[in-house]
Amino acid sequence: RDVTGVQTCALPISARQRKVVDAFVAAAQTGDLEALIAVLDPNVVLLADRAPALKGIRGAAEVAKQALGFSKVAQKAESVLVNGTPGILSWFPNGKPMAVLGFVVANDRIVEIYVLSEPNRLHEAIEQAAP
Repeated sequence: RDVTGVQTCALPISARQRKVVDAFVAAAQTGDLEALIAVLDPNVVLLADRAPALKGIRGAAEVAKQALGFSKVAQKAESVLVNGTPGILSWFPNGKPMAVLGFVVANDRIVEIYVLSEPNRLHEAIEQAAP
């Protein structure tokens, strides 16, 4: 986090972050590789609790390709908060949860994506988040 400078913008930080995450989701759902790459930092890192991103996938082009593949399986994406920041909960066509994605956004680009998709851990996270 950059706490040394002051950013001036009409939107609060969380609203700006949500806008970036929403642009990522829209680009993935429409299969727009160029738009995906545009919202990703060139050095973005994707980490997940399952292969192929267990050890991390790096770079905008590689992460964008993973996002496109992921979006072909997901039925829908629901906006959620993950650790207080914008994220998404994606669903399989059968109505079961597919994954929770948390995002780190800096300078209006996604710099990190964390994916929780292992079924038992995902179920536990959803249960804990329920009111």
